[in-house]
Amino acid sequence: MDPLSLLLLPRAGARPSLPLRDGSPAPSAARVAGARRQWSRCGARLSTSVSAVAAETARAEDEAPSPSPSGEERFDWLDQWYPVAPVCDLDPRAPHGKTVLGLRIVAWFDRTTGDGGEWRVFDDSCPHRLAPLSEGRVDDKGRLQCVYHGWCFDGRGSCQFIPQAPALGPPVHKNSKACVASYPCVVQNNILWFYPRSEPEYRDVLQRKRPPYIPQIDDPSFVTVYGVRDLPYGYDVLVENLMDPAHVPYAHKGLMRIRKKEDPGRYNTYLLSTVEFDNEGGGPIKMMIDEANIDGFLSLQDRGYFKFVAPCTFYGSPLRTEEDNDDQGKKKKQPTVMLVFLCVPVAPGRSRLVWAFPRNVGVWLDKIIPRWYYHIGQNAILDSDIYLLHVEERNFAMAGLDNWQRACYVPTSSDNMIITFRNWFRKYCKHQVGWATPTPNQLPPTPTKDQLLERYWSHVMQCTSCSAALKGMRALEVALQVASVAVVGFLAVAKGTVVTSVVQRAAVVAVAVLCFAASRWLANFIEKNFYFQDYVHAYK
Repeated sequence: MDPLSLLLLPRAGARPSLPLRDGSPAPSAARVAGARRQWSRCGARLSTSVSAVAAETARAEDEAPSPSPSGEERFDWLDQWYPVAPVCDLDPRAPHGKTVLGLRIVAWFDRTTGDGGEWRVFDDSCPHRLAPLSEGRVDDKGRLQCVYHGWCFDGRGSCQFIPQAPALGPPVHKNSKACVASYPCVVQNNILWFYPRSEPEYRDVLQRKRPPYIPQIDDPSFVTVYGVRDLPYGYDVLVENLMDPAHVPYAHKGLMRIRKKEDPGRYNTYLLSTVEFDNEGGGPIKMMIDEANIDGFLSLQDRGYFKFVAPCTFYGSPLRTEEDNDDQGKKKKQPTVMLVFLCVPVAPGRSRLVWAFPRNVGVWLDKIIPRWYYHIGQNAILDSDIYLLHVEERNFAMAGLDNWQRACYVPTSSDNMIITFRNWFRKYCKHQVGWATPTPNQLPPTPTKDQLLERYWSHVMQCTSCSAALKGMRALEVALQVASVAVVGFLAVAKGTVVTSVVQRAAVVAVAVLCFAASRWLANFIEKNFYFQDYVHAYK
């Protein structure tokens, strides 16, 4: 059962409100200059991180807060928290490389701390020869080791050991140039977040600003299914698509349970055979936009709500029920399923979606259904509009995002969230993501469709549940093939001795055929659900 089909109902009580914006003063010229240089402190010395040097060019235009054409301040992309991955998909025994906001980072688990260990986020670049630390390992002392030359780093980014340096020679590993830039990070809602600035003044940023918090995820009466997928289209297209409920009956036909929307006017005229009736169940969607500002906005819909907390977090539910009382007059706890989407800008034309679906209904299902089974349906939903959005993004680029509202005809209320997001993106961001590194604002070439819809690198290898399931199924496939050959061999050896009757021989042959057929079915299942499956809308 797909959690997306369990869209029941957050309570209709208090209307969610956007968190108050931080009231800290605008950065001084010296502070901004320091941010542009991106110095990182290691011990008492200063060192320059690779990504920090690259960020200097990208931040050059932001030497002072610049107003948008409307007089509003610009959105600061580097003063935000970004999700790395759900903790359940991060193996503490190995480092994990990710790209976020153009930064190449590595997340690893530091076991040397006294409280059981902490996750760390570093620049994914060894200061020695710039090799990726994400290809390294966590050594037997709990340090991050670069496997190119064996340099080792502690949780602060300080170099602890250089194998090539003589033990009785100068302590070159203590030089500031041997340090790795370390970013503030925190685990919240079972998701690892990081803050993309490594300067010393941002070390305590958690005291000023935290990632958006979803209380239902930490509620013990809820269970949450997490997932992650890299996508071949950009951040703005991803957010826009998630804010578009009207496309669901069509782009995801046959994949999701859709409650048909009845339009009384259309229904009555349908009886008179004057207006076309929609077979997929689409219909008008009423949306009201509230609290729109630089931090995001709230969308109140027919029976639910959604909230966008810039730049990454989009959550809510399309359905809700009124609170009622039980026989004793106490408030009943309403069944609730929420959709939480975290939209990560990776690079131009690339994004990453981290999702969490907390619910307090069907909790027992998680005891019998593995997480990878949920991901089969969720990946199919993502597959069904990947090609559409990839091409759509290129059409937007040809028309120019400045011309979005002139190029796109959006006359109905169901487009209100999309229009509001595009207005936010234009008003506060000038249609651009504030990349942390100098990034050419150019879309990559379009690959073949099987590359666009591939699942292994974009999801399976990042998901501990799916990768474990794939490994187990591959082993079962081999076992079935070996069994089919072994049964045939047994029949040849035992002919005339153990297996004497025609019925016995037929049974043995049937077992061999069944084993072989099961192995072929399993191979096809693995290919479609863990590697690639085409989605042709015309046949749905």
